Amino acid sequence: MALILGIESSCDETSVSIVENGERILSEKTASQIDVHALYGGVVPEIASRYHLEKISILTKMVFDEVKIEPKQISAVAVTYGPGLIGPLLVGLSYAKALAYALHVPLIGVNHIIGHLNAVFLFDKTIVFPCLVLMVSGAHTEIFHMRSMNDFSVLGKSIDDAAGESFDKVARMLGLPYPGGPQIDMISKNGQPIYDFTKPKTAGKYDFSFSGLKTHVRYFLRDNSNVKIEDVGASFQETVSSMLVDKIVLAAKEYRIKDIIVAGGVAANSAIRRKTEEAGKSYGLSFHFPPIKYCTDNASMIAAAGWYDYKAGRFADLELNAVPNLEV
Repeated sequence: MALILGIESSCDETSVSIVENGERILSEKTASQIDVHALYGGVVPEIASRYHLEKISILTKMVFDEVKIEPKQISAVAVTYGPGLIGPLLVGLSYAKALAYALHVPLIGVNHIIGHLNAVFLFDKTIVFPCLVLMVSGAHTEIFHMRSMNDFSVLGKSIDDAAGESFDKVARMLGLPYPGGPQIDMISKNGQPIYDFTKPKTAGKYDFSFSGLKTHVRYFLRDNSNVKIEDVGASFQETVSSMLVDKIVLAAKEYRIKDIIVAGGVAANSAIRRKTEEAGKSYGLSFHFPPIKYCTDNASMIAAAGWYDYKAGRFADLELNAVPNLEV
């Protein structure tokens, strides 16, 4: 039995978890900073770092107390070392290094994006390789060809804004609070997608571009002052979800792959889930999502990802540094 302590602090959630054998969450504690950063309309890195410092040791004690084990009983410490905000990353990484050193256990550095994938594998054992991955978050929008747990290739990505970033920016145009994605999703339930927003074209067949769409919405709002924000939100959300699903379906057809993972914070969006369900029925595809709770950042996905490295003996040394722009 391997008990992996996971630590996540890449942005505005401080999270600590203990996961057994990469599949059973024994305890997870997460402290969100959404209310703090909502005052500023977005994440303030310095404030986020201070908040992580305040919470991380408290959460760690809480998970050990809940599981009723001593720290020396864990097998390894897995921690996000990128991508993310440099200050928040360093808080979690420094704490993880100190724990691993003090407890004489291996340190495992986890790519945050790989962590999001494992939020799906934690709960879904039916995925067949090779599969495709649609990663949609505040900072990343990418399509991967996944041949095994450790064999990836990038087929396409956003050439400008990420999907989640565009949601936040359009939400601000509509006067909605941070975080914008859930707010647009909520108001869209009372609106209709009656406006035809442009889907930007890209040179790469699997690439995305959301900057032009965002600009279209801005000019539309400037020139049409009497529209309902619920209809604008629904129209924007419908356009983004169509762009995402159209590209992943295209990749599935060309690569002849049936299993598709959708992960990241934006994977919680109701329109994306609805459109993937429709595409699954139309094209015989199986879409795999994490539970809504595990779309957002959490330490269980980091511990689960770390377990695969633990099995393979892939450990980091104490010189491991944070890499804000880390890629898969």
